[in-house]
Amino acid sequence: MARRFRGESHQKVDAKGRVSIPALFRPVIQQSDPDWSEGKRANLVIVYGTERQNRFNVYTIDAIEQIDRRIDRMKKGSPERKYMERIYHGHSWPTQLDDDGRIQLTQKLREKLGLKDSAFFIASGDHFQIWNPETYEAEEMAKADEWLAEQDPDFDPDSLLPDLPEDA
Repeated sequence: MARRFRGESHQKVDAKGRVSIPALFRPVIQQSDPDWSEGKRANLVIVYGTERQNRFNVYTIDAIEQIDRRIDRMKKGSPERKYMERIYHGHSWPTQLDDDGRIQLTQKLREKLGLKDSAFFIASGDHFQIWNPETYEAEEMAKADEWLAEQDPDFDPDSLLPDLPEDA
């Protein structure tokens, strides 16, 4: 993938379940859809996962096809492959950006996260996540704050990144 998602945003959810994709995310979605061209709607896939998953992972077509190729390499009939197929194929919702850069979340999807009038979007490299804002604050931010509190005061996050090979 040529580009990655970056940033975070709170977005309004209307009564019909429509929510605007953050403007910074839209070019990545378009450029990562091999079938997209000017005037056409860009495709993406919402993976809503199991009951235990409290967020949606939203993938571009390029990213979900890469996951599909990885699943295809797993042993057919194995419990792990069946689980991955269930999550990425069965518990997913293909959708498109409308002409205003929005997607529509079905009632089932909104109920799963308890979304009412807003949603929280956060970039995660090759995909982005959609959260109920309250859940994100209570769970993810609390975990991050706890982890950071355990680090030295002069902790440098770059120290966690592995070195790149010389030819990269």
